[in-house]
Amino acid sequence: MSFIPVLIGTVAFAVLAPILGCLLAGLDRIISARMQGRVGPPLLQPYYDVRKLIEKDDVTVSGVDGIYMTAALVFTAFAGGIFFSGGNLLMSAFVITMAALLFIMAAFSSRSPYAEVGASRETLQVMSYEPMVLLMAVCFYMAAGSFMVGDVFQRNVPVIVYTVPAFVGFLFILTIKLRKSPFDISTSHHAHQEIVRGTTTEMSGKTLAKTEVMHWCETVLFLGWTGMFFLWSNPGSIVIAVIAALAAWFLEIFIDNNFARVKWQAMLKWAWVVALVAGGINIVVLMGVVF
Repeated sequence: MSFIPVLIGTVAFAVLAPILGCLLAGLDRIISARMQGRVGPPLLQPYYDVRKLIEKDDVTVSGVDGIYMTAALVFTAFAGGIFFSGGNLLMSAFVITMAALLFIMAAFSSRSPYAEVGASRETLQVMSYEPMVLLMAVCFYMAAGSFMVGDVFQRNVPVIVYTVPAFVGFLFILTIKLRKSPFDISTSHHAHQEIVRGTTTEMSGKTLAKTEVMHWCETVLFLGWTGMFFLWSNPGSIVIAVIAALAAWFLEIFIDNNFARVKWQAMLKWAWVVALVAGGINIVVLMGVVF
């Protein structure tokens, strides 16, 4: 994996992903409002919110949460750069996990009981979805013959042909990664949490703005992972991949607005069961196909 394409991809992702993520966040609010019988905010309301946060001063307890969030944002951009430059999928997954851990450290650094509860729950979310992410990457490797995302454009059929169980498992944990109900136990984009804002309780100003931008970038990256399954040598597959990613995104919004939040025990159990069943079956099938 060459450094120059990754660097270019990281810069491009850092510029374009917040724009696309902001628009998706605005559409998310509008669609959610319509599902609930409300008019909803304007499309650019997430941008207005972040701009207002940037103009405010940081009010911090420890003084290091802003540093952690800056590092988390950088790692998120790097993970996106690796993926969208056609780099190593497994490396992209490891780097975005590092960003999640830095986000958790930022919440713990405030020493607020609400933020610490949110950080503990965020840790449980990472423990829940990470096994399925790794199994998804393994299934991708076995189906594509490489961890390199760019290699899918050399295939005659999309990876989804061989990885339907892994894809279904990934859609399940995507709800956790996007912090949607019923798995929004650590923090939420909507005002219905009993722990206030969870991990972001003590964040304000520019630090909170970085958190929102990081979430926008995460959304774009995870939707990119979704579309990856539908790419092959046909250039028209890019359109199919975008449609599939948007369909998965709409499904997550639908789930978010129609399911009540569950306890962390249920989230952990269901995520590991899905990972074991979906990932395990897919690996066994692929072993039969390969060998």
